[in-house]
Amino acid sequence: MSKYGVMVMGPAGAGKSTFCASLITHLQLNRRSAFYVNLDPAAESFEHTPDLDIKDLISLEDVMDEMKLGPNGGLIYCFEFLMENLDFLTEALDSLTEEYLIIFDMPGQIELYTHIPILPTLVKFLTTPGALDIRLCAAYLLEATFVVDRAKYFAGSLSAMSAMIMLEVPHINILSKMDLVKNQVRKKDLKKFITPDTSLLLDDPADLARRKAGEDTSDEQYADPQDKNAMLSGATFKRLNTAVAQLLENFSMVSYLKLDSTDEDSVGSILSYIDDCIQYHEAQEPRELKDEEFDEPEE
Repeated sequence: MSKYGVMVMGPAGAGKSTFCASLITHLQLNRRSAFYVNLDPAAESFEHTPDLDIKDLISLEDVMDEMKLGPNGGLIYCFEFLMENLDFLTEALDSLTEEYLIIFDMPGQIELYTHIPILPTLVKFLTTPGALDIRLCAAYLLEATFVVDRAKYFAGSLSAMSAMIMLEVPHINILSKMDLVKNQVRKKDLKKFITPDTSLLLDDPADLARRKAGEDTSDEQYADPQDKNAMLSGATFKRLNTAVAQLLENFSMVSYLKLDSTDEDSVGSILSYIDDCIQYHEAQEPRELKDEEFDEPEE
């Protein structure tokens, strides 16, 4: 019998635990069962108490004290230890029925989703037929405030694409904390960020501000990396940002859904996409959220 799950990922501060809490609350209000798994060995506070907590197996604080490792090295050690003790997951998840949505709350260390093969191995274990056989969807959160800084937005989108390629499971990307940008970005401008596009670099607010100040930005793509002024102004990174944006456009894999964790309709819309990915209800279609709910007040 198949189980259903979602792995909530993303960089630190993207709102993963907040989204997990909102998702659990929404499920409970709609009389659906959730099983909350915390896989962040550094997490300390939760709105909903985890049904399974990796800290009952190993904690980052203990690893840093005993192994004399830093936060990142300690977290990698915790996951390596988890991979050697997978019975910890099997014993808790094996008895769950298909009525449950298993929510995996992941840590924010980005190297887990880019080049270290631990998570792909864990995903393969969770999804293998005949074992736990979980129909798993990955949800990658990126903070919506990144749209204000084009370089950060494209770097975050690159990490999202890396996770998609590494994990090889159904995947949705989410711009979280939409409530923080309602009065900063116009709706018609926000739509440009749903699918990464190199043209976004042409109207970078940072470049526009420097042009208004009288600076010449026309030759920045040829800036000398050894030039201190060019480096401080960010000119030397223009070619890199363009290359990253072009890579994303060439692969054409990344697009975003919008999330406001304080809005139940927004959480419900994201859940409908998760259900569609894991085929929780085969006849169900994802529910679109009205753009007006993210629009700014008319002046």
